[in-house]
Order: sequence, then structure tokens, then C-alpha cells
Amino acid sequence: MKCGVLMKVDAAIAIIPARYHSTRFPGKPIAEIEGKPLIEYVYKRVEKAALVSRIAVATDDRRIAQAVRSFGGTAIMTRSDHPSGTDRLAEAVEGLSEDTLIVNVQGDEPMIDPGDIDRAIAAARTRDAEMVTLMTKIASPDAVDPNRVKVVTDRNGMALYFSRSKIPSRGTCFLHVGLYVYSAGFLKKFTKLERTPLEVAEGLEQLRALEHGYRIRVVQVESESWGIDTPEDLERFKKIRGQTGEFPIFQTKSLNRKIGNSPV
Repeated sequence: MKCGVLMKVDAAIAIIPARYHSTRFPGKPIAEIEGKPLIEYVYKRVEKAALVSRIAVATDDRRIAQAVRSFGGTAIMTRSDHPSGTDRLAEAVEGLSEDTLIVNVQGDEPMIDPGDIDRAIAAARTRDAEMVTLMTKIASPDAVDPNRVKVVTDRNGMALYFSRSKIPSRGTCFLHVGLYVYSAGFLKKFTKLERTPLEVAEGLEQLRALEHGYRIRVVQVESESWGIDTPEDLERFKKIRGQTGEFPIFQTKSLNRKIGNSPV
């Protein structure tokens, strides 16, 4: 199904990139939790966001597409040679108006806060930056983990830098929450930009935008979502879900401490 079903809408469109062949966790989007695929939990969380008008999963795998359609979701089939989820999104939004707001939601974050999605969309509507993303406070012991991306901003909330290292070296550290909002026009432009030295050094795609002179607004939120990258992460998610039922987002930080794991 191509993105014609997504056209001519006023509110933001959320697209969830999902691929089957993950290095650390093959088949992750359709891994089952209580009889439902992981991608369904992410999809249902996004559905709760008030400012999202439509949702689709962009995938190159028919097993994922079938799983999405089986629970009533929309799936867009894309090429299999995309180097990143962002490139997959750019194909999925072909034909949309350049001004359409696109929300890039990670397909492995089933605890994303719908309210935070709305906050990012609201910020993007001001059109004072080419991209909008999120950040939340991070505990000092976790700030040195290179798997947890940190961000620093200027006094107006615009990103100065993203790093896998602890930044700043002293003081309050903020964790980057990997959700993005941008116009369909900028998304297409971004994927055509040349890769940059800092992007390569840090392994962080968003630095490409900064190095090319584009602005990224960063909205501070209270909740903390984390991705499921391994089978062990999936088991941790199952444990949290077992304790909370619908796992209210405001409880996730205290639950992570109670379980004895730092978010990934």
C-alpha cells in the first residue's frame, strides 16, 4: 500500500519505520508479547496522541506488513535497500504536500508517551526549526553509557550538539529521546544531504542536520522511553508490563530502578 491513503490531511502523520533484519534481534517488530507483536504496542501508543491524524508502518518485509494489517493498522511497503529508517520514511512520504508534518516514531519503543508526541508536534507547528526532537534528564551514572545519546541546547532550546559521550562534563545531563518531527519537504531534503564528519564520528544521523546549518528544536519532557534492541530488553519490557498492565509512562523511571536495570 502506497502513501496515497495518507494524503490531504491537516494534522501530523506518524510513520513508524520497521525492518525485519536487525543485527541484534532479527524479527524484532513481530516478536510477540502476550500474543501481540511488538509493533502493535508501539502503534497503539501512537494512536493515543491527540495531534496525530494518521499512522502507518513503513517496512520492506511482508511479514511485518501482514502483522500490522492483522490488527487493523496501515502498512506501507518500501524498498529493501534503504540505509536507515529515515530514508525509508522519505520514500513513504512521496506524494505528500511539502508542508505536511511527519512524526518519525521508533518502532522499538512501546513505552513512548503519547503526550510527548503531542508536545513535539505542537513545537513543530511554530516552524522555527527544521526538526523537533525531545530530551529528558538523565542520572549521572547512566550519562557515561555510550549507548545513551546525550544532547545540549542553547538558551532558546535549539540543539548545539548530540554525543555518545557525557555532555556537559559537569552539571545536568540530558538524554536524547529519539523521536523526530519535520515537514515532508525537509525530510526529503535531509536524506539527500551529504554525510558529515561529526555524524560519522558519533554515529548519529541528526548531526548531519546541524553540520549543514539546519536547526533542531529540543523539547524537554519528564518521561523516559527506551528502545528494545535485544531479546533481553524484550524480557524487561514484559516484566514492566506485568507490573503495570498498561505501563503508565510516569511510572517507568521508578520501575526501571526497582527492576535494577538502566534504560538502554
